[in-house]
Amino acid sequence: MKATILALALCAAALPGAAAAQQSSPAIGISGTRLDISATGEVSRVPDIAIISAGVVTRQPTASAAIQQNATQMARVLAALKRAGVADRDVQTSSINLNPEYRYQDGQPPQLNGYAASNQVSIRFRDIRNSGKILDALVAEGANQINGPSLTIDKPETALDEARAQAIAIGRARAEFYARTLGKRVVRLVSVSEGGGNYPAPPMPMMMEARAQSADTKIVPGEQKLQVTLSMVFELQ
Repeated sequence: MKATILALALCAAALPGAAAAQQSSPAIGISGTRLDISATGEVSRVPDIAIISAGVVTRQPTASAAIQQNATQMARVLAALKRAGVADRDVQTSSINLNPEYRYQDGQPPQLNGYAASNQVSIRFRDIRNSGKILDALVAEGANQINGPSLTIDKPETALDEARAQAIAIGRARAEFYARTLGKRVVRLVSVSEGGGNYPAPPMPMMMEARAQSADTKIVPGEQKLQVTLSMVFELQ
């Protein structure tokens, strides 16, 4: 009967999240049965940072005119950010581009149609619920490209520590289960290694274009899950 239970327990090792029991490994000094377990702890938090890209694209017949108009509109956008209380450290230039634009007609060579200048900044909003109003103000001041948001957690270590503690508790409980099933007992936890924190993929970026009518943009933070996976080695006897 014990042999049958042992066979079933070892077959379960092939399932995701299951443990593998094998004979001792001289490398880590195990005299009994070695049990390898992978356990994941997970906690949820409300994001407190929204990262959004905002910028200005201007088109003019000449390169200098496109750049000049772009600089004027971008200065208004940056001033609006400052008036809204966004700190300088939370605004960073991400790209500046100037590109010629051509008109194409069948059977004719491309004709220069003008120039497009763009200037994009990445903005960290620390007050997510008011960030929509700030975006509307940026559009009113000349911003005509907005991409985002990417929602994240500013200081995740406390939450990750909770996930680590949860993973250890899950791993110990799982080890006790396998030990009872095998007719053994857990002697000690031999080693622990961390696979790293895991964040969910950010939501797909949204794009906004400037509109003449008034807008009331809202950003809803929702929740994000943070995970930590630990690999643990136990000794059973």
